Amino acid sequence: MTRSPGTGLSKSRFCQGLQCPKQLWWRVHEPGAPELAVDPALQAVFDRGHRVGELARARFPGGVLVEGDHRQVKERIERTRRAVAGGAPAIFEASFAADDVFVAVDVLERGRRGWILSEVKSTLDVKEAHLPDVAVQLHVLRAAGLDVPRAEVMHLDRECRFPDLSNLFARDDVTGEAEALLPAVPGQIRGLLAALAGPLPRVATGDHCTDPYECPFLARCWRALPPHHVSTLYRIGRLAKALVADGIETIPDLPDGVALPVIAARQARSVRSGEVVVEPGLARALARLEAPVAFLDFETIMPAVPVWDGCHPYEQVAVQLSCHVAGPGGRLEHHQLLAEGPGDPRAAVAEAVVRACAGAGTVVAYNAGFERRCLEHLAAAVPGRREALGEVVRRLVDLLPIVRDHVYHPGFGGSFGLKRVAPALCPGLDYGDLDIGEGGTASAVLEGLLLREDALPPAERARLRGQLLAYCERDTLAMVRLVERLRELARRS
Repeated sequence: MTRSPGTGLSKSRFCQGLQCPKQLWWRVHEPGAPELAVDPALQAVFDRGHRVGELARARFPGGVLVEGDHRQVKERIERTRRAVAGGAPAIFEASFAADDVFVAVDVLERGRRGWILSEVKSTLDVKEAHLPDVAVQLHVLRAAGLDVPRAEVMHLDRECRFPDLSNLFARDDVTGEAEALLPAVPGQIRGLLAALAGPLPRVATGDHCTDPYECPFLARCWRALPPHHVSTLYRIGRLAKALVADGIETIPDLPDGVALPVIAARQARSVRSGEVVVEPGLARALARLEAPVAFLDFETIMPAVPVWDGCHPYEQVAVQLSCHVAGPGGRLEHHQLLAEGPGDPRAAVAEAVVRACAGAGTVVAYNAGFERRCLEHLAAAVPGRREALGEVVRRLVDLLPIVRDHVYHPGFGGSFGLKRVAPALCPGLDYGDLDIGEGGTASAVLEGLLLREDALPPAERARLRGQLLAYCERDTLAMVRLVERLRELARRS
């Protein structure tokens, strides 16, 4: 007898349970948990998966979609049975149940010698985490009496280039890898069903908490670490575990003479003293910033399915910029651009960045490899601005290593990200007052705003545009204030 979807397993629940049965228990027994709330970034992942799934179906002419929500298990299984008996060449969301597991197969294609199971993924490659997903589907389909000699993962092809989407998908045979997992599947199913039927499982924390995916319930299992825990020491790797094993939990507890890398040693000095540590070379590093200084930041989107000429799946494209230019006498001039609508924004962005940086002696970015890649992409896409954009690249200076190699404040917490560095060195300059305060959310909102604008009423579009402009402007203003503070520290050191 098949359980209801509320108490049984699905292919996604099976994979979640393999990672951690405690996570699965919470997902099933607390479906309204705040940790499971869908934020803009997660919604963008869902939207991407739906879009890729729709495009994958178009590769199978004459295919039949088995419709119905997750509660209509019997109805969906019956619709699938009719599609199989009716000679459908392919069935989408083909639904089967066996051993208290319900699966809906993305694409079930009729082959010459049985059926081909295709699991559609919006990734660029087959991942190890995809294989248990395929294996449990194979198990259920074969247990339900279907002949399925072949299983595939259908994923995006990194060689695809818009506007030719004929090779958008690659189909990789994973039959052997999935079948190697099959002997363990029945026992895994029994174990997960038993875990769901009982009290909250006891599972120790470990690498599985973030591998292959970060568990949404991480904070429930991991105790809050004390301030300046040794794990925050900059890039010390396994040494943190060794220190904790020796009973050393916080940086102030470090014994004299413990060997640390240069930056971590500077961090330890700063934490122990409670003060900013400034190295003598800071003034020399800042001397590279030739006035006027342009402070540049891009926001990008990475559509899974490319939409603009020459773009590949997940290629990063700059669609927004902010640039503060610090001129003589402390005069500050702000330039900004946020693309509108689904049209190719790259010519407008290229023109805006060239205009904003014209006359600047130095162009400053934080973690400038990102801005450099954006500029190089724009130069390739807008040949008429290639030379001018190349000049911006030649004047580009990365502020991050200037901070990392010369300054440490206890408030950094082991991170040199702008959102930790700027508030620590420039009190009051944070992102807490913004509705959009980090890059992942900004990118998700941008993609929806530009590529699915018809889904938003005008007032909502205007509100989101205002939030995005405020966020990007804050990043470049933070760099301006940060450089001012660094110059002050250099004069005092």
